Amino acid sequence: MLEIITSNIINLATTILILFIIVDPLGNIPIFMSLTEKMSKDKKRKTFNTAIITGIIILLVFAFVGQEIFSIFGISISSFEVAGGILLLIIAIRLLITGKIIDIGESPESIGAVPIAMPLLVGPGAITTVIFNLQQYGIAITSLAIIITLFITWIILRSANKVYRFLGQSGSLVIARVNALFIAAIAIQYIIVGITQFIPY
Repeated sequence: MLEIITSNIINLATTILILFIIVDPLGNIPIFMSLTEKMSKDKKRKTFNTAIITGIIILLVFAFVGQEIFSIFGISISSFEVAGGILLLIIAIRLLITGKIIDIGESPESIGAVPIAMPLLVGPGAITTVIFNLQQYGIAITSLAIIITLFITWIILRSANKVYRFLGQSGSLVIARVNALFIAAIAIQYIIVGITQFIPY
């Protein structure tokens, strides 16, 4: 009995670690800051809450019925990567040209769902990971890992305001432009990885 419990704890910790690395909330903090730069503190909180809730729902849905969803629509993970890459590339272009990703008056819930929840937090990599985790570790461990990982991510997002205050308005503006280039690079990487899966060797 003790061996089973120990094994489950190790599997859970492994699953959380892998998913956390894929979601990469720490590495994406500058991007989140850029996307929410002009929001009030209350709107930022709503945005991040929406992002985490949306992310949990999306990952749980794909964990349970992800393969069936892809089969129904006749698409592959590779196609999903290309689509996510194109969406991120559009986001990067808007950030570079206009300095913002949302129009004035757009709700925090909207930007929290797209692009923060998806595809920045919950991209093709995260979706693929939870599908594989379900097959390897089962429903209970996979679901718990999703919830714990996104809860840790929520805590990290809530701490982003401290970084905001440290950088100030000018620093945030510079980072917004610089990170637009990183978003574009991530987008191109998604597209390249997705397309290469269709190229016969």
